[in-house]
Amino acid sequence: MATTRNVNVRGAASPNGLAPSDPSAVDGCAAESAAAGGQLRTEPDYLDSIRLGDCVTLMAELPPRCVDLVITDPPFAIDFKAARTNYNRTGSRVIDGYSEIEENDYQAFTNAWLSQAARVLKDSGSMYIFSGWNHLKDLLIAIDSRGLTTVNHVIWKYQFGVVTTRKYVTSHYHCLYVCKDDAARKFRPYARFDKDAKNGHSGSAHYKDKEDVWEIKREYWHGDLKTPTKLPAEIIRKMLAYSSDEGDVVLDPFLGSGQVAVVSKMEGRRYIGFEIAPEYYDFALDRLESGRYRIKEQSAGNADREQAALL
Repeated sequence: MATTRNVNVRGAASPNGLAPSDPSAVDGCAAESAAAGGQLRTEPDYLDSIRLGDCVTLMAELPPRCVDLVITDPPFAIDFKAARTNYNRTGSRVIDGYSEIEENDYQAFTNAWLSQAARVLKDSGSMYIFSGWNHLKDLLIAIDSRGLTTVNHVIWKYQFGVVTTRKYVTSHYHCLYVCKDDAARKFRPYARFDKDAKNGHSGSAHYKDKEDVWEIKREYWHGDLKTPTKLPAEIIRKMLAYSSDEGDVVLDPFLGSGQVAVVSKMEGRRYIGFEIAPEYYDFALDRLESGRYRIKEQSAGNADREQAALL
């Protein structure tokens, strides 16, 4: 078994509740058991939980069509060194454990996890999948072979990349917005700005926000523990707002620092997360259990934690 630990971390219940009153709308997410005088609905134990192990094995244990949204940043198979001192970071505050996929295994790896992610996704659901440019073609091939539809090809432009001397600096990631059923796909066009809202240049605020090039800064957690890579909270919030509702179930098969689960919980969504590296799993679990967005480095005799003021 790939699973070695399974700890549920529950947040506050959604104001809208988990399950709609119509059982046919529940898909695979709610288990029902008979009780005297009627039906008693019980909540699945995989909701608001993260598990340690291989995501392909763990996703296979989920029922079909139980997830509303997938947000994930899988390994890129680019021989990323995950150096603890990248971007001038203090090495002692960057958690070891990063695991990369061999280049020759990338297509099979992508087909395997994407097949399971598509199986557990609802027809009304969608995925946001981050990728570098090196193996973008392999991801696109896997998406097409699974019968999924690519809705948008989003570019995330961040503030700077690693300095180069023999090529241009890479300062963006690709993000593929994908769905199973384009007609049924959930999208909330005015979730962040009203239809008539204007930006600072008298243009449409929602139009600007929905352009497919997103300039969102990386987060730098000075003085705090961190993993080598993580998505900024703002980019996750944006995806949650447009492609999910409160109480929806959000899955990240490659949980890393726990960022998708943490932000989903903050935004009133349910979460499921899988992580294969024990060091990252423990860090994500600590963040979720403590309710802290950022965690201070622990020195001898000092276990202070700090809630980030910006959130």
